[in-house]
Amino acid sequence: MTIDLEHCYGIRRLTATLDFTKTSAIAIYAPNGSMKTSLAQTFQDIASDTASRDRIFPARACTRNVKDETGAELPKESVLVVRPYEEAMGHTTKTSTLLVNPALRKEYEDLHTAIDAAKAALLKALQEQSGSKRDIEKEFSLAFTANDNEFYVALNRIKDEVANRPDAPLKDVPYDLIFDEKVQSFLDTKDFKTAIDGFIKKYNELLAESTYFKKGVFNYYNAAQIAKQLADNGFFAANHSINLNAGEKKEITTQKELEELISKEKEAISNDKDLRKKFAEIEKLIQKNVTVRDFEAYLLNHEELLAKFANMANFRQEVWKAYIDARFDLYKALLDQYQAAEARRKEIEEQAKKERTQWEYVIEIFNERFFVPFKLEASNRVDVILGQQEMLSLDFIFNDGTEQAPVDRASLLQALSTGEKKALYVLNILFEIEARKKAGQDTLIIVDDIADSFDYKNKYAIIQYLMDISESPHFKQILLTHNFDFYRTVESRFVGYSNCLMTSKTGAGVALEPAAGIKNVFTKDWKGAFFKDAMKKIASISFIRNLIEYTRGEADPEFVKLTSLLHWKVDSQSISVADLDTIYNGLFSAEGSSADGERPVVDLITDEAAKCLKAPEGINFANKVVLAIATRLAAERFMVGKIADAAFVAGIKANQTAVLLKRFQTLFPEDAASIGVLQCVVLMTPENIHLNSFMYEPILDMSDEHLRKLYLKVQELA
Repeated sequence: MTIDLEHCYGIRRLTATLDFTKTSAIAIYAPNGSMKTSLAQTFQDIASDTASRDRIFPARACTRNVKDETGAELPKESVLVVRPYEEAMGHTTKTSTLLVNPALRKEYEDLHTAIDAAKAALLKALQEQSGSKRDIEKEFSLAFTANDNEFYVALNRIKDEVANRPDAPLKDVPYDLIFDEKVQSFLDTKDFKTAIDGFIKKYNELLAESTYFKKGVFNYYNAAQIAKQLADNGFFAANHSINLNAGEKKEITTQKELEELISKEKEAISNDKDLRKKFAEIEKLIQKNVTVRDFEAYLLNHEELLAKFANMANFRQEVWKAYIDARFDLYKALLDQYQAAEARRKEIEEQAKKERTQWEYVIEIFNERFFVPFKLEASNRVDVILGQQEMLSLDFIFNDGTEQAPVDRASLLQALSTGEKKALYVLNILFEIEARKKAGQDTLIIVDDIADSFDYKNKYAIIQYLMDISESPHFKQILLTHNFDFYRTVESRFVGYSNCLMTSKTGAGVALEPAAGIKNVFTKDWKGAFFKDAMKKIASISFIRNLIEYTRGEADPEFVKLTSLLHWKVDSQSISVADLDTIYNGLFSAEGSSADGERPVVDLITDEAAKCLKAPEGINFANKVVLAIATRLAAERFMVGKIADAAFVAGIKANQTAVLLKRFQTLFPEDAASIGVLQCVVLMTPENIHLNSFMYEPILDMSDEHLRKLYLKVQELA
């Protein structure tokens, strides 16, 4: 991959070629302020299909050319930038595809295709039959169950009650009119209930006295339907007759004769004086309520419904059954298909519950590898597998010693430390990467210090995962970091030394160079060049001094002598190169020697520092150590000369530079310029000098240019 950037978020200029032919991961160490975040943002622009720019100087012309080996630009879909932390980031419907078992979902969807079509046909028919504008599915479900989402439970519940029934008398009841909220509220009033109770009581008395009708068994509606059906089926035309049992048998030979008998019997009931009085009371109550006038108009022509109003819940069910009776073929078709598929549906759902998906794999990785006070559980995995829901729901179980409690995401975030929040954020990254893996999507992953601020346990967990995905043929990684320990760890685990780069600032911008000093720089590089390379000889002094401190202690004469090469002491000028060689040979059982053995080491330090000032820009690891040593020695030599108190200097036991500066400030408070330079020496040089084989990140973060400028300023003091 070739990179050619200019004025991209502070990157003045960067040209580089990253070779992935023999590796899937390249690690780049970038000291703070060099280019790490800017490069990550540039790649994010590629992923977002957004133009890059220079934030501070927007007028500068920005160039962004990032191309593959064929010279083609990277497709936006092929770039994934993993930021250090984004609290709002969450999984998407795309990542939920991790749960999909294509075979299971296809069979499940096929089972429901015909069912859904039959359901739509029935709901449409019921909508027409009832004349309702409401949600038919919810209304029907609530009529027969306690919830509005149990449509099939409700259908199945009434199957025995509606099967083989004659045409129902309530099929034409206007649903929205009768079951209007205002009408229902009126029907529930005390006055109406009293009036309707009286009407129903009298009505039932009249039915009981009727010659031909019987309450709850055979009323005039039933009789009228029988008359119609007999005539429609040619019963009377075939010269058949019926006998009515009313004390003495009455033979009926025509439809007209039967309808006239029914009409007279009905009028005898409807026109009863007491019943009419009861109905008038009800009508008067209705007329007082202007909101139910439409209901009143309907009731005037259907007063037989009044008897149903004593139990409205039961009446509602009877109305729905009547609608179903009127559209029975569609009802039966849906129920038959649903019941036929039910057994296989349950089998598929059971199989889905047992499926181990990549979601479970991701959650297992998180629960087992990351050390956080909560565990994750997938709550609706079966619904997502079968396509009933798009997004997986994660349950968080908080652990506090032996106690556990479920907690929502918002409350969880309030209880977590920064590192623990970042671990939760990493979970979303795992989901995204696994989704791309499942889709077989070739992806360049830019990892921008994702492990920053993690404790070591979680830092190693994310490194292990990055190592795992490096084995996938679909992924290439660029690991950006300013954490040297992370950098060194990924090199040793899976990246490899030859695939590690470091950034350095140049006059033109930034450059990527082969890594230096990832592994023990003293053992791997400087030690072997001690007698051949004066720069590395000087840079090795602090390492050698450390080893003597660890093995012999600070009172050892050779430790004290080496201290005089790092701080200006009374004997600093007298220590020769041969003396330094002797210490080296004794420590490492060597027999080497330098050509200029009689020369004072401090003079050699001065000469090598001068070379550092002219060296080309780059990582310059040894150069930085030499410049730091030379700078501090020159600063202390200057202060010792100005203070001119040998006894005071000899009495300093620790932190000599800082102690000298404090005395200098006391004696020369007016010399603000010198004090300012000396304060910079105290700030910038110690960590670059007192480095050891385990921790020398500060010197990598220190700009070579800054050390050069500081050294020149200290020289000017003298």
